[in-house]
Amino acid sequence: MTQGAGQGPEVERTATLRDFRVPAYVHETGPYPHVVHASETARPVEEPVDLPEGYTPTERDLPVINRGDTLQVHIDPAAAPDTQSTAGPGPLYVVGDVHGYLDELVAALQEKGLVDDAAQWCAGTARLWFLGDFTDRGPDGIGVIDLVMRLSAEAAAAGGYCKALMGNHELLLLGAKRFGDTPVNSGAGTATFQAAWLLNGGQKSDMDRLQDHHLQWMARLDAMEAVDGHLLVHSDTTAYLDYGRSIEEVNDTVRETITRNDADEVWDVFRKFTKRFSFRDEGGADAVRSLLDTYGGTRIVHGHSPIPYLLGEVGSEEGEDPATPLVEGPHVYADGLAIAMDGGVTMAGKLLVQQLPLDI
Repeated sequence: MTQGAGQGPEVERTATLRDFRVPAYVHETGPYPHVVHASETARPVEEPVDLPEGYTPTERDLPVINRGDTLQVHIDPAAAPDTQSTAGPGPLYVVGDVHGYLDELVAALQEKGLVDDAAQWCAGTARLWFLGDFTDRGPDGIGVIDLVMRLSAEAAAAGGYCKALMGNHELLLLGAKRFGDTPVNSGAGTATFQAAWLLNGGQKSDMDRLQDHHLQWMARLDAMEAVDGHLLVHSDTTAYLDYGRSIEEVNDTVRETITRNDADEVWDVFRKFTKRFSFRDEGGADAVRSLLDTYGGTRIVHGHSPIPYLLGEVGSEEGEDPATPLVEGPHVYADGLAIAMDGGVTMAGKLLVQQLPLDI
């Protein structure tokens, strides 16, 4: 979950730790938990007057809701996948936003029997999809990418697979590395990928360890995929419709945009992929159906927007310790058509690894 940074009238200010999460133009609307793991402070930025077109709030001003038509599913620990079966594809698993929390990821994969005590693939023909956002905020984003790349090779050798989707934080890290302080038109004045990356939890240790093969891997990630009747995406937004009328067209368009290496074009993709909450509240189910009708599938599975915000379980007074979000499993909503998988690991929530389909 992310939003870019903009600039406006020349008002001098000092960057604080809060800048890792909140762009300079965010109007604070209420107290939210503040959990930052960062070794650098953002450079001072200027305060603009207007919010950009398509602005999407970040953690500190995300509204919360209490809906009667939502369901959070408690999942008992699963037995290890059947690694002996050769009669077709193995069980399907999805992973929510990781954001650099490597230890939590390994523990969650071990709990599901997908990796062993040495974090080696042990799930045979099982299929594993990561929904994006591997880096930023947490302590070891590059370690997460290295693990996913290694598991991809090990799973393929065992007859299964481990694949990943493009999240908005992959676009953010790519942009920060490629374009740095190159100005882009954010819709609220001049912004840069570097400033936006710092404002949204960019870790200097990740940037220092980022290598060409990491960049190439991120740039080739698909934006969406359909598996066993599930439409897998990172963001809970209908913005994917802007890039094509088929899964292949969307993936090709996004990949070609990144390949052209135009800072403004990549920023526009990043900005659209930061949009959220399209599937909740009135009209949410219709928004989901617009994607399913276009790209196929009977349910959409996404990350990006933390479940604690969707459930209305976050918030504390300034100066108090934030309440620990209670996340036990995926969040099913929008008339049962959408499954949210971001358990809020950056907010002391839970890193979710879930087998599909859900029996509800």
